[in-house]
Amino acid sequence: MTENQHFNTYKKGLDLEILRKYCVEHGEKRTIERGEVLEEAGEPAQWVAFVEKGCFKYLVHNDEEGKDYCTGFAFEGEFVADFPYCLDGDVSEVTIEADMACEVYIISGRELQSLFDSDHEMTLINVELLKNLFKMVYSRDLDHYRYTARGRYKQLLLRCPQVVQMLSLKDIASFLNVTPVYLSKIRKEITFGER
Repeated sequence: MTENQHFNTYKKGLDLEILRKYCVEHGEKRTIERGEVLEEAGEPAQWVAFVEKGCFKYLVHNDEEGKDYCTGFAFEGEFVADFPYCLDGDVSEVTIEADMACEVYIISGRELQSLFDSDHEMTLINVELLKNLFKMVYSRDLDHYRYTARGRYKQLLLRCPQVVQMLSLKDIASFLNVTPVYLSKIRKEITFGER
């Protein structure tokens, strides 16, 4: 996914090259297979990884319904972490799972916290990153009120149309908080102009 497609808007206006470079130079290069878990909800969050190849999904479990919901994705050229929980080893709020075979450069969250504490410039990057993450999550939350499921899907297509080729119908539906059957109906309406 290229920078101008903005699925994850936390990067907008930030120069995260120093973090990418740090992960590549100091991190461990790993291959994470499809379905392998990077972080497990309810366990201490530990990792930050730069995704060189592949895609991860963020999952939250609904105990009452007995199923997982997809709350986000991390694509090539992005970072994957349960941020900021990983910085202090706090309990992870989400399960992060590889959606396909992935190649990453991985460091510990505590190592990233030490990097953020190392100088003023790094502290500012941390603050700006936290602000941008909050804005992204808050905007997504408000979109559930601003738009219908059809509108949210159209917004997703406008922002990054390639996502529909990269992700499964089930994961897109989960992210939009609709059933796959309903998403199929929305896609058909949009494609063929049916009402």
